Amino acid sequence: MTAKLNVNIDHVATIREARKTIEPSIITAAVVCEQAGAHGITVHIRQDRRHIQDRDIAILREVVTTYLNVEMATTAAMIKIAVDYKPDAVSLVPENPNEITTEGGLDVAGNYENVRTAIAALKDAGIFASVFVDPDERQIEAAGRAGAQQIELCTAEYAELTLSARAAHGAGLQKAQAEIERIKNASVLAKNHGLIVAAGHGLTYRNVAALAAIPEISEFNIGHNIISRAVFVGLYKAVEEMLEVIR
Repeated sequence: MTAKLNVNIDHVATIREARKTIEPSIITAAVVCEQAGAHGITVHIRQDRRHIQDRDIAILREVVTTYLNVEMATTAAMIKIAVDYKPDAVSLVPENPNEITTEGGLDVAGNYENVRTAIAALKDAGIFASVFVDPDERQIEAAGRAGAQQIELCTAEYAELTLSARAAHGAGLQKAQAEIERIKNASVLAKNHGLIVAAGHGLTYRNVAALAAIPEISEFNIGHNIISRAVFVGLYKAVEEMLEVIR
C-alpha cells in the first residue's frame, strides 16, 4: 500500500508573515494541495507564532476536506488550541524558541508525564494523537506507553546524510544506508507495539523513495521541499511530483 502524503504549508505562511499581509493565502494553498491529490494538510503552530496563526487553524478546520494535522508543543496553551479547534490529528513536537526549524524528536522518555497528560487530553477530545520521535527504541516504547496512536519518525539525520557534502563520499553513502536500516527497524518496532508509523523532516524528491519502500511507513509529512519546488513549477505540480516519487 502506497504511503499517504500530508503537505506541510507552514512556509506559505512564512512568506505572508514576512510582510504581515494577507498574501499568499494559506487557505488557497491548502485547497490547491488537496486538489493535486495530497491526502492531508500539516501545519505547525509555534508558541512564537512565527508563521501559522490561531486564525489559520480555525479557518483550515473549516476548509480542509481531507485530513488536518497540527504540530504543536506539549504545553497546556497549545493543547487548548487543539481541543478548541479539533483538527483530525495533533503531532506533539519539541520546540526551542531559538531554532530555525524543529531540530529532532521529542524526548518522550524524559518528559513522560507531560506527554502522557497531553495525549490523554487530545484523545478525550476525539483527536488522533501522534508523537514526533527519533528512530530510537526507548522513545518509541515510551510513546506507546504514553498512549500515542502514531509515531512520526524524525528523518533529519537521514536527510542530512543524503543532501549534504557527506553524501558525495563512500562513507557518507554507507552511513545513509545504515540510517535507512535504522528507520526501517524503528518502523517495525513501532508496528509491533501497535503504533501507526509516519515519517518526516528534511525529505525531498531526491531522498524520499528509499523510505517510501519501507512498508511499515504509512504517511509522510513533507513541506519545505515542496514549497521550494512550487516557486518554479507551481504548487499543484509540485505536489503531484512528490506523490509520484512516493508511489
